[in-house]
Amino acid sequence: MEMKKHIVGKADSVKEGQMKAFEIDEDNKILIANIKGKYHAMGASCPHYGAPLEDGIISDNRVVCPWHHSSFDIKTGGLLEPPAYDNIPVYPVNIENDNIVVMLPDKIESSCTPEMVAPDTRKDDRSFVIIGAGAAANAAAQTLRESGFRGRIKMITREKKIPYDRPELSKEFMAGKGKEEWLPLRSKEFYEKHGIDLIFDTKVTKVDTKQNEINLGNGDKLKFDRILLATGGRPRMLDVPGKDLKNIFTLRSRADAETIVAKTENAKKAVVVGANFIGMETANGLAERDLDVTVVAPEKIPMQKVFGNDVGRVFQKAHEDKGTKFMMGRTVEKFEGDDNVTTVVLDNGEKLDADLVIIGIGVVPSTDNIDGIGYQPDGSIEVDEHMHLKDNIFAAGDIARFKDWRTGEWTRIEHWRTAEQQGRIAAKNMAEQKTAFDSVPFFWTNQAGLNFQYVGHAEDWDDIIIDGDLDKQDFVAYYIKGNKILAAAGNGRGKEMAAIEELMRKDELPRPERIREADLDLVEMAQ
Repeated sequence: MEMKKHIVGKADSVKEGQMKAFEIDEDNKILIANIKGKYHAMGASCPHYGAPLEDGIISDNRVVCPWHHSSFDIKTGGLLEPPAYDNIPVYPVNIENDNIVVMLPDKIESSCTPEMVAPDTRKDDRSFVIIGAGAAANAAAQTLRESGFRGRIKMITREKKIPYDRPELSKEFMAGKGKEEWLPLRSKEFYEKHGIDLIFDTKVTKVDTKQNEINLGNGDKLKFDRILLATGGRPRMLDVPGKDLKNIFTLRSRADAETIVAKTENAKKAVVVGANFIGMETANGLAERDLDVTVVAPEKIPMQKVFGNDVGRVFQKAHEDKGTKFMMGRTVEKFEGDDNVTTVVLDNGEKLDADLVIIGIGVVPSTDNIDGIGYQPDGSIEVDEHMHLKDNIFAAGDIARFKDWRTGEWTRIEHWRTAEQQGRIAAKNMAEQKTAFDSVPFFWTNQAGLNFQYVGHAEDWDDIIIDGDLDKQDFVAYYIKGNKILAAAGNGRGKEMAAIEELMRKDELPRPERIREADLDLVEMAQ
């Protein structure tokens, strides 16, 4: 590939510890970072959703995306943390006569696929099976090839589609702003090229961990040398009269989302049962489609258990300002209708008209077909820091219960990005690259004009410190337990939230008293 010299700017325009994007032509930019006086040139956009990396932060030798916190090695461009699954390109750079000079190809790519070994059963005839095709499963399949595994990879899914971006279903896709081509995580050709055998529309009826054998719904049996359980969760349902009426849905799969969207065309009124992330995002999407939406939930304030009262009210007001109504502190007594649902009856006798109903009250681990392991009361599976259960069995994602390395407490997290992180760690250990899971949880939600981010994990807390203005939707909320910040939630503070994750990762986040008393520059501290 022919490379051409480009003078992109003056060396002193990028101070030490900073990064800056430079325009090469109308359609292309590159990012220049100055790390301890050495300059690095790389792609300017995150491969995940195109976020401008200059709006993120640099920390040590990594650049962190401001939107969804993918991170990359500044020197190599290599992916360090998902949800991106590609690297960013890097280019030769020098300083000549105080100018930053970069060697660039005619066509500047926005991303590049990580280096992966080719499958070769002559060198490795083992068979690794992945049950599931969600976040953890997809990340694991790619990471196995990145980690040098040349044997067979079989990914079994009940769905008929190649792995897709599940978070989009309740966000842009539900709101009618997403495109079909945005959903697939990879192309069909990618899986074929890298020897990842996708087995579609297939139910696993039993996993025999003693015989290393899987029973499939069609009667076939499949042997494995190592297995990753990444079965995810299944939606909870309401066990009330009328639950089997038509036009009552849960939202978990792409097929669910497509069915709901189709039903909105002839619907005017929708009731969403549940005020968690899926429920609230779905409510926003339906409102964006001009439906009259009412949210019903037993708690007093949306997402009260996750964020507390004050932050929960921010969400409720943002939705109310866009026309969504709330019936908080209420439960569903029954559904009424002849064939299709027409009415939602609440516990106080109040009736809500409904052309469609979405049940969004959480998920339970989908582990009921796995024999020979010990389940936790919630159906989850305990794994160690290597995502290892026992023998040749690994687990990741919604079903995995693990020790939080920051607190030593057992926990289970139902986040897309956490599942991807765990899938990558599981795959590295399956490929004999012993690696501990020491990542920081992170999730995001876009709804009712909010661009909300959450770093860390706190199942409960002693106190919440609010930095900023909740009424202006510009804040960071710090969740404190035992005089330590376990989590932070923020809106309108993308760069700061990226810095908080990096400080958590390095275990350098200031104590609560410093956050409370001082005006700290966390971005500078993270660099």
